[in-house]
Amino acid sequence: MTQAQRQPKPPFPEQHQEKPGIESELEPLPRYKAPLYKGSGKLRDKIALITGGDSGIGRAVAILFAREGADVALVYLPVEQSDAEQVEKDIQAEGRRALLIPGDVSDPAFCRKAVERTIKQFGKLDILVNNAAFQQSQQSIDDLTEEQWDQTFKTNIYGYFYMAKAALRHLKAGGVIINTGSITGLDGSKALLDYSATKGAIHAFTKSLAQQLVERQIRVNCVAPGPVWTPLNP
Repeated sequence: MTQAQRQPKPPFPEQHQEKPGIESELEPLPRYKAPLYKGSGKLRDKIALITGGDSGIGRAVAILFAREGADVALVYLPVEQSDAEQVEKDIQAEGRRALLIPGDVSDPAFCRKAVERTIKQFGKLDILVNNAAFQQSQQSIDDLTEEQWDQTFKTNIYGYFYMAKAALRHLKAGGVIINTGSITGLDGSKALLDYSATKGAIHAFTKSLAQQLVERQIRVNCVAPGPVWTPLNP
């Protein structure tokens, strides 16, 4: 069997983490390095800023961007420092530079600061990946508190707006904004009412912003993945 075929199969052991969760404490550990993937310089000397870059999809994107030649700034919550430091090591192992920026994307002032720190460190910004998310399942709308609803929207869609607005002061023609949506934003999810609503909003935000920025030659795209084994899940 090849390395790509030797993957753990669910069901995984039952486990729980307090949000936002730590990737290094998941069992089994997520596979994120894609050892069979060979870079070809597609992003040589580009500068990328990735929110939620400490774990899950954001971590994998950060490392593969580095493998393609990009230097990467990572935004993550302060409690996720240990995960972020591991990603920093992985980026450096690819021969690229990493910048760690702890903070909360629900704060517009922090989002502006994150972009400015990236510019100060690397001199420019070519790619923004909006990926940070909050997810907490609730089986009934009766169990979904106003506080959780607010936190989910502040992180998942307000944060995307804040980061895009800050980044667009620096993105030039050829720049890219990539938003992480979800299959739940297309199909809905019984236990993820608030999360699904934000992902649907992200899809619409992406399409609308793309129409605004086409004349500036800045692309805005969205991915809509299905379930991924990340700290969002337990």
